[in-house]
Amino acid sequence: MDAKDILGLPKNSLSIPPEKKSRPQKDSQRKPDGISREVYALTGGVPPPLMPSLDVNQLKKRQKSENEKITWEWLSFTSSARKDDLKLYHWVRVVNGTPPTGDYSFAKYNKSVDVIKYTDEEYEKHLTDPEWTKEETEELFELCERFDLRFVVIADRFSTSRSVEELKNRYYSVSRTILIARAPSLADVSNHPLVKDPYNISQEVDRKRSLSMVLSQTKHQERKDAEVLSEAKKIMEARMAAAKAAQAAELAVTSNASPERMEKAAAAETASPSNIQATSGVAPLMSIAENAAAAAASLRKLKVYLRTYALDQMVQAASSSAGLRTIKRVEQFLQELKVNLKPKVPTKAVCAEHLELRKEILTLLNLQKLLQNKEEGSSYREGSYTETPDTPKDRAFVPDSVSFGAISTERVGKRDQKRKGPGREAPSSPAQSNKRPRKLKATDS
Repeated sequence: MDAKDILGLPKNSLSIPPEKKSRPQKDSQRKPDGISREVYALTGGVPPPLMPSLDVNQLKKRQKSENEKITWEWLSFTSSARKDDLKLYHWVRVVNGTPPTGDYSFAKYNKSVDVIKYTDEEYEKHLTDPEWTKEETEELFELCERFDLRFVVIADRFSTSRSVEELKNRYYSVSRTILIARAPSLADVSNHPLVKDPYNISQEVDRKRSLSMVLSQTKHQERKDAEVLSEAKKIMEARMAAAKAAQAAELAVTSNASPERMEKAAAAETASPSNIQATSGVAPLMSIAENAAAAAASLRKLKVYLRTYALDQMVQAASSSAGLRTIKRVEQFLQELKVNLKPKVPTKAVCAEHLELRKEILTLLNLQKLLQNKEEGSSYREGSYTETPDTPKDRAFVPDSVSFGAISTERVGKRDQKRKGPGREAPSSPAQSNKRPRKLKATDS
C-alpha cells in the first residue's frame, strides 16, 4: 500500500514530467604544458603576450622578379686599405651569375692620421732643440705615422729611453711650430686644436701621478679620505647656511626700514648739536657699501636675470639709506647733468658707470647736508652764550585767588558776610575782600 492507494488515486497518472533544461556542452580544452592550473583558470587559456604581435600579412613582401637567380659563390677580393696585393676569399652573393664589383665594403673604415712633415730648412730654422737630435725627431715622426699616434706602442718601439709624455710633447710642439710658421698670420691658425690647446707636459705628469696615487690606495686610506671629505662637506654646508641666514637677516632689515622712517631718524639725529659733531661722511658710505653687497648677494641667488633689473636693485640698495627727498634730489641732479635715469644701452660697463655716478652724487648731497648741519650747530652754540633778559621787577603781583575767576570772589564774599552778621552788605569788589578783617568781640557774637 502506498500513498496513491490511501488517497484513492489511480496508479497510472497522466501527468507529464517537466522537461530538463539542456546545458550547453563545453568545449573540452586541454591545459597546455608549461602553464599552471591557477593561471589557466584565471585567464581561461593562454595568457596574452606583453608586446603586441605583428601580423605577418601586414609586412611588406619583397617582390621577386621571375628572371632573378641568386647564388652564393666563394670568390677572392682585394682591399684598398692594404698596400700589398694580398688576396683573400669570402662568400659573395651573386645575382644572375654576375659577381659584385668595386672596392671592399669595409675599406672605408680604414682611417689614418695625417702626420705633418717638415723639410731640412724648416728643421734648422724652427725645430732645433738641445734635448732632441734630428735623427730622434725623424724616428719619432716615422713611428707616429706608422702606428697612428699610439704613443704607448711608439714608446715601446723607440730606440732611446723616452717617456710617453716626452714623446707627446716633442711631437705636438713640432707640429704646432710648423703650423704657425707656414701660416700667413697667427689668426689663420688660431682655431686649430694644436694651436688653441697646446700640450702641457707638467700637467700631464701631475695628472698621471695623482691617478697612480689614487689607484694604489688601500681600503683603509679610502675610508679615511671619504671621512675627511664628508667632514669638509659638512663644514662647507654649515658655512653656507650661516652666510645665507646673515644675508636674509640683512635683507629683512633693509626691507623693513622704510625711507620715511630713516629720513625722520636722520633728522632727529642731526637736530641735536652733540650729534652734529659726531656725524661724518664715513657712516653713509659704509651703509651704501653694505647695502650694495647685500643686493649683489641676493642677485647671485638668481642664476638668470635682466641687467636692467640688477641695476634697479643696486640703485635701490645704494639709495636705501637716504630719504625720498634725497632720492628726488639725486634724480634732479642727473637731469641737470643731462643723464638718463635709466641707461638706454644697459651694458655691463654702462650700468657700472651709472651706478658709480649715483653713488658720487649721493655722497656729495650727504656731505652738503653735513656741512649745513655743522653750520647750524655752530650758530646755535653762539646764541646759547648770549645774556638772557632780566625779569621786570615792577610787575604787579596777582594773588592766586584772582586767577580762579568768579568762584574765588564768591567764596570770599560769603565768608565776610558770615563774619559781619546779617544785614551787612558783602564787599562790592574783590579788592575790598582782600582787607584784613577786624577782630571779633564778644558783643558781636
